[in-house]
Amino acid sequence: MTSLFGVPVDAAYHVVSGFTSFLTPALGALAVVAAIIAVTIAVRLALMPLSLRAFRGQQAMARLAPQLQALRQRYGKQPERLQREMAALYKREGTSMFASLGPLLLQAPVLSVVYLLFRSAQVGGKPNTLLSQHLLGVPLGAHWLSGPGALSAQGLVFAGLFVLAAGLCWLTARLARLMVQPAAGVSAPAGSGVLTRVLPYVTVVIAAFVPLAAGIYLLTSAAWSLAERRLFWRIAPAPAGAAPAAEPEPEPGQIERRQPQRRQPQRRQPRGSQPRGSQPRGSQPPGREPVRR
Repeated sequence: MTSLFGVPVDAAYHVVSGFTSFLTPALGALAVVAAIIAVTIAVRLALMPLSLRAFRGQQAMARLAPQLQALRQRYGKQPERLQREMAALYKREGTSMFASLGPLLLQAPVLSVVYLLFRSAQVGGKPNTLLSQHLLGVPLGAHWLSGPGALSAQGLVFAGLFVLAAGLCWLTARLARLMVQPAAGVSAPAGSGVLTRVLPYVTVVIAAFVPLAAGIYLLTSAAWSLAERRLFWRIAPAPAGAAPAAEPEPEPGQIERRQPQRRQPQRRQPRGSQPRGSQPRGSQPPGREPVRR
């Protein structure tokens, strides 16, 4: 174990062990799984302010979509000018294109600590007793393709984990598409739709290469993220339509040419026909008697 993660791993070991000892009388063999879930929820509660900031950053990106689209159309052939204009727009709105990545980046060290905790035979110079814990007969330090293989009872436990994670990822991708839905008449940037659909499923890929305990952490974190985003969306929903893009100012030397409006030709009435609403000559309006001379 490297000295960089030595202290965090030791602290995580004592925290998980303490939760396990406290929950064992009530949950028995599932106490360590409940302890991992409790630690995951505690971490996500600590990151909740950053998650709210990330959610507001996504709202800002949806609101600025028309203006960003207008900048891409205007300065598409000038990459440096486009970057300057986009940076100025983000600065005026008090946001950035990386505002939603804070919680994701901060969870990476936590996942690394959980990974090392269930990969280390010794922690603090003592045997790691957490490695002897099981979930449905599968050691928490086991991997998907290690031991009996993917078609064994251990493989079925991992398959159930993958199915649950994939379902949460599908719900997360669906909610993300609703949250960042572009306004009418504004096309989404190229590749953004594919990124929104594919990115959540990275959780399933990571779960296939980490110990079972780390997979439980990922599954709990994904469920928390989905519930958190839905809560934020209800409390502070995104505006129904994004603000229209401002009309770009003409470049120096450019003259706007306006085409003259063409007058619609009037249709001529054929001879002998009366316009609508008119009465033939010599007729009296209804309800009046002819004047006698």
